[in-house]
Amino acid sequence: MRVLPNRVDADADSVERDLFKLVLTVIELIRQLMERQALRRVDEGDLSDEQVEALGQALLRLDTAMAELRGRYGLTIRDLDLDLGPLGTLLGD
Repeated sequence: MRVLPNRVDADADSVERDLFKLVLTVIELIRQLMERQALRRVDEGDLSDEQVEALGQALLRLDTAMAELRGRYGLTIRDLDLDLGPLGTLLGD
C-alpha cells in the first residue's frame, strides 16, 4: 500500500505562501510569549514607568508589523494557529 504520492503537486506560489505562513506562526508564538512575559514583569513591578512605556510601544509596533505581513498573503491570526489535536491549538484563543 502506497501512502505518499510519487510527486508532490505544488506550485511556487503555494509553497511560498505556506512557508511564509509557517514563519509567521513561529513569530506570532514568540510575540505572544514575549507579551506574556512583559505583562508578568509589569504586574510584579520589575519595570520603571519609562520601561513599561517603551515595552508597550515595542509590542504595539510588532503587532502592527505582524498585521501588515499577514495582509501580504491575506492571512488572519486564525490562519496561523495550528491544531495540535488533543493538546488544543498552538496559539490559543
